[in-house]
Amino acid sequence: MSAPATVRTAITGVGWAVPGPDFDPETELAVRGMRHKDRSSRFALRAARRALGDAGLLDAPELDGAAVVVSCNFGNLGPVCDFVATIDGEGSAGTSPMRVPHLSSAAAATWVALDHGMRGPNLTLSSGASGGLDAVAWARNLIAAGRATAALVIGMEPDTPPVARLHREAGGTGWIDGAVGLVVEPVRHAADRGARIRAEIAGFGRADDERSAVEAAGGAAVRRRLGGEPNARYGRCSGALGVVQCAMAVAELEAVAGPEPRAVLAVAGAGTEEGDGSSVAALVLTPPQGRPA
Repeated sequence: MSAPATVRTAITGVGWAVPGPDFDPETELAVRGMRHKDRSSRFALRAARRALGDAGLLDAPELDGAAVVVSCNFGNLGPVCDFVATIDGEGSAGTSPMRVPHLSSAAAATWVALDHGMRGPNLTLSSGASGGLDAVAWARNLIAAGRATAALVIGMEPDTPPVARLHREAGGTGWIDGAVGLVVEPVRHAADRGARIRAEIAGFGRADDERSAVEAAGGAAVRRRLGGEPNARYGRCSGALGVVQCAMAVAELEAVAGPEPRAVLAVAGAGTEEGDGSSVAALVLTPPQGRPA
């Protein structure tokens, strides 16, 4: 996973589906087509549409070979607990076939792919707090390997009663309820279609400790570091952490003007209040570096 990619990749779209002035879950999650979907899938679908729209790829033919990579640790916890409670109280006769797909952690990624005709690889990662950065790295590597023309990366976590209980039992006082999407595509393809390149993915590293992960990503000299800032703003982000970090990094890179070279290092895993200390992921984002030769 930490091997350098041979194809330059960039983030060309960002989509936020987090409660705030620009997103009201009460209305956004109740639009047509959401009736039989679980909360995490609804968030993922809204973030996906916003990210693809930002990249100028909504309903575009290029999506046919695109991948979907989702990072989520608790997405299907609510549906599983509800299903078990129903069987315990009513027996199997009380269950509905419409609920069965959401027992899988891969349900949200599948709904997104179906909604946008994305026939490339479809992955769901549940690798703890580092999962979001892992997902961005998987997207980059799938593109570099020629397995996908582009990739939609989504980090999401729902606030459902079982999820809230789990966080409280682990000492949590607040946690995110939403999703963030990123569109990742080759720099050359983005330039050819005249897309706005928001940031380039310069390096990724994964290791048992933070220092080794940062060195593997090539981020030892990067001054700006993003770690637990999303957790401070939105509550525990869990599997969405790395994707939120990247979205925040894109905004920072675009907001800072000047001739000095700049980059943002995102670090997730151990030391983020949720990591188990067993692994750390690090990713470096830089401003656009120009069209490939």
